[in-house]
Amino acid sequence: MSAPPDSVRAVEAALFASTAPMTSSEIGDYVGEDVDVAAALETLVDHYAGRGIELVERGGRWHFQTAPDLAHILRRERDETRKLSRAAVETLAIIAYHEPVSRAEIEAIRGVQISKGTLDVLMEAGWVRPAGRREVPGRPLTYATTAAFLDHFGLQSRRDLPGIDDLKAAGLLDPVDIAFEQLEFAGAGDLDEE
Repeated sequence: MSAPPDSVRAVEAALFASTAPMTSSEIGDYVGEDVDVAAALETLVDHYAGRGIELVERGGRWHFQTAPDLAHILRRERDETRKLSRAAVETLAIIAYHEPVSRAEIEAIRGVQISKGTLDVLMEAGWVRPAGRREVPGRPLTYATTAAFLDHFGLQSRRDLPGIDDLKAAGLLDPVDIAFEQLEFAGAGDLDEE
């Protein structure tokens, strides 16, 4: 087996030595402008496919990770998972689907006020970050999801979030919401007959 080109090896080394995921341009800063980073990344993705580690892109950033089917082998300690409250799950979903979104917008969508602690828990988990201020009176702070959110949920980008049909198929929608939706459609049919 022949050694890969120096450009591929340089990209591989930069990613391996990095303590955090890197964008293509950050990789280019390390390996030089004369290296075709995109081609090297493609070569590395193919090379590591089906191995114990794989090269993945999450939110425009590249990093090596353990193959998902082998992750259980490397776990020595079981982290105690803290279950998010319903308010935190709803808030995270609203931020993910509507970002950047302000606290007032989150509350308007949920229909109830959220405690400061809810956003703190999501930011502590590294899934939500402040995303600047709206240019409106009062200049409210807005929130958005992070690359860690995408990584934790195995998403390439927010476009990979499930749609309403996917959620229904998975049985994740509240049965009361589905019943109301069916009543609305049934009522619309009655109006058509009049």
